[in-house]
Amino acid sequence: MPVPIRRLFVALTLCCALVAGATACGNENSASRTKDTAAVEAQPAADTPSPTVGTPSPTTSAERQKFAKTRFVANAGLAAGAVYQWIVKPWKAGTFKKGAKGRKLALVKAGLAGAFAYNRLKAAQRNAQGDPLLSKALAPLSSGIDALKNLPSRLRKGDEGAASSFNDVIGDVKDAGQSAGAPVKDQVPSTSQLTKG
Repeated sequence: MPVPIRRLFVALTLCCALVAGATACGNENSASRTKDTAAVEAQPAADTPSPTVGTPSPTTSAERQKFAKTRFVANAGLAAGAVYQWIVKPWKAGTFKKGAKGRKLALVKAGLAGAFAYNRLKAAQRNAQGDPLLSKALAPLSSGIDALKNLPSRLRKGDEGAASSFNDVIGDVKDAGQSAGAPVKDQVPSTSQLTKG
């Protein structure tokens, strides 16, 4: 039995209206999400995991300084943990010496840890700028932190002097944090964190 044209026309009009309505709602939500995404992307990249949705951002000067110290402690702690675990410990154990058992793997890990530590120290340095006392304490260490940039490749080649340099800079950063009321404790990163840098 043929369907009357009038019914087809009504059904087609209704379908088009539903699709257009759903598309308009989708575009509105999409536009809203795009604005939210653009706002998030416009912010400087976070050096540590971002706070959960709904967590208020620091608004007062005291809150911003506390947040800066917290981020500094987290980043410097990860750098210190990586340096101790994969650079200082094997260096003191003699694993970097020629002929030592597990030397190649230890040198690769040390190189990764060195790159990771440099990255986290640079992030900690940026975090410290949010707190005047911490910024002042860390300022003299700028050149020492910058000098670490090429050390990971030296570590991979077995240069034991690079291990000593990392150890010294980490000690200086810990001392600066302590003097500014932001004590740094070693936090050993996971292997996956090392490779993501």
